Amino acid sequence: MIGKSKVYGNELIMDVIGCDLKIISSKKKLLEYVIKVCKLIKMKRYGKPFCEKFGLGADFTAGYSVVQLIETSSITGHFSDLWCRAYINIFSCKEFNKKIASEFTKKFFKAQKIKEKFLIR
Repeated sequence: MIGKSKVYGNELIMDVIGCDLKIISSKKKLLEYVIKVCKLIKMKRYGKPFCEKFGLGADFTAGYSVVQLIETSSITGHFSDLWCRAYINIFSCKEFNKKIASEFTKKFFKAQKIKEKFLIR
């Protein structure tokens, strides 16, 4: 309906700074992260997560990317080995606790700090 504001979903965008390199460069740990964060924020995973190392042509682009489809959208992450950073988005049409997701993410990656934005879309 034109003119009426409706919320489609919520998106949490996290820049996770000063991550433990051993964690962000481990496919096993990244798969563990998406499975655990889904459980914590009560999202039902749709299939298995996809996780591959990309950008090997340049130091600043090298790192893993992970995608986990959820029944209400997706969780994606991109990881920079060079800068020890993670760039994670959680988008869902179902509401979720952004504080729980953010605190867990910072702790899981042993990050020094986290910058986040929360969008209502």
